[in-house]
Amino acid sequence: MSRSTAAPKAPVIVPVHSGARLAVRGGAPVSANPVPFMSTALSEADIAAATAVLKSGMLRQAARCAELEKRFGEMSGARHMLTCANGTVALQLAYEALVEPGDEVLVPAWSFIATVAMVVARGATPVFCDALPDTMQVDPADLERRITPRTTAISVTHLYGCPVDIDAVQMIAAKHKLRVIYDAAQAHLSTYRGRGIGEFGDAVTYSLYATKNLATGEGGLLSTNDPGLARTFGLLRSHGETDKYLHERVGYNYRLNDIAAAIGCSRLDRLPEQTAARREAASRYNSMVAAVDGLEGPATTPGAEPVYHLYTVKLDPARFTCTRDEFCAALKAEGVPTAVHYPRPLTRQPALAKFAREPLPVVESLCRRVFCLPMHHDLGAEHFRVVGEALAKVAAAYRA
Repeated sequence: MSRSTAAPKAPVIVPVHSGARLAVRGGAPVSANPVPFMSTALSEADIAAATAVLKSGMLRQAARCAELEKRFGEMSGARHMLTCANGTVALQLAYEALVEPGDEVLVPAWSFIATVAMVVARGATPVFCDALPDTMQVDPADLERRITPRTTAISVTHLYGCPVDIDAVQMIAAKHKLRVIYDAAQAHLSTYRGRGIGEFGDAVTYSLYATKNLATGEGGLLSTNDPGLARTFGLLRSHGETDKYLHERVGYNYRLNDIAAAIGCSRLDRLPEQTAARREAASRYNSMVAAVDGLEGPATTPGAEPVYHLYTVKLDPARFTCTRDEFCAALKAEGVPTAVHYPRPLTRQPALAKFAREPLPVVESLCRRVFCLPMHHDLGAEHFRVVGEALAKVAAAYRA
């Protein structure tokens, strides 16, 4: 299995507030104006695209959904792309077509709950796997250790916008004759060894939630390179209907509408440029974080090109006199909001606890150590100054 390497570092930014009194202790903050944690505003073009659909009266799934499917399919390397109501139902459609009740499905313990909850909804059994300590992606070696005669599929997340070790996952799947579902809810336009992530696996799912790199408010995408699966997904998405009032199988109403799709098409025009901005922001952050003893930026799976839906930092508690949460509270007071993705592994979610078979040491460590810095395409020089100075100031104040 391949190991992970850190991304190249940009020039180090030298902070000027590293000896000052913390704002949480009554000192002056680095900035009175907080750095925006995300950027989700619609552009005038987005609003015009949605308005055009409203004026047309064709509000249901129609031409704009078809356009989004075609364009994003081409951009991600997938032969067949379907819009759907949200990322969770995209997973549900994939599992219904690829997994049977009673099957075991290998899943990450470090992910958003939807990846695993829809396995349970299918009547299958999730088998939790640990993460790699550097990339935080699922550990392929741990995946393979947990295969049993009941295992039929692997479902893994391209977490934080960084692809997993796809070569390793595909090798395991081929060796044991398993299906593969990739949850790419956070990974729009990420690539692996120069290829779009839509080229891999049996199915790839995406979320178009309001905070995602490509957002329509609510919405999802589901891709495959198998025409038979694509037909099955399409039937399941819309009542199993093959003709008006002719239903081949039981299905659902999981369609997207053209209003949301029009917003998606408009935003897709800017997505490559915004993705480049996120990568540049990550490069700046790599420099800042590397300059602070006790903090570690995200490593990248070899061969992968992340899109940085989130920029996740790991804190070494042995290097500080505070907890991760206290460190984050101090950053917030200095003008740098943070978030924790995720504060507990899925093995400790009450809804999934009965499926937890044993402690997973890496994810248990990550849930106590990680936090996310502001990450989006609108970060500017002043934002980077504030983040760099705040990190250094808080780290110096809490140095062990």
